[in-house]
Amino acid sequence: MAEPLDATDHEILNLLREDGRRTLADIAGRVTLSTAAVKRRIDRLRETGVITGFTVQVDHAKLGWGIEAFTEIRFFGTTNVAEILQTTTRMPETQAVFTIAGDPDALVWLRVRDMAHLQKLVDEIRASHRVTSTKTLMVLDSWMRGK
Repeated sequence: MAEPLDATDHEILNLLREDGRRTLADIAGRVTLSTAAVKRRIDRLRETGVITGFTVQVDHAKLGWGIEAFTEIRFFGTTNVAEILQTTTRMPETQAVFTIAGDPDALVWLRVRDMAHLQKLVDEIRASHRVTSTKTLMVLDSWMRGK
């Protein structure tokens, strides 16, 4: 079992969530540790799998992919999770798939160029012989922790 995280570990994680390119020296100054101590902590957080990677945040609207939607999907009762994932993850517009206990069976996060593009994807999902119904929800605005 991994050792528990202390308040300083959590503070380092919050600083990295705010800016993954933050320097070790900057973090060290904010948590009142040496740069070497911060590096050791970050290395430990990576080794134990708490930190799984570093990423960049992109403004998808500026790339022409500004519309987001969530599509609820219901499948025949005998459909297994692997089939659900296969139906949805082959589309590059799929940002994430959440399999869910209860109704619906899955929630798919899509990012598209325009409404015609979204309609094409929903039609493609519905064309799967395992899908019994869909319901698509348009995103008006969003908020995410750590942004």
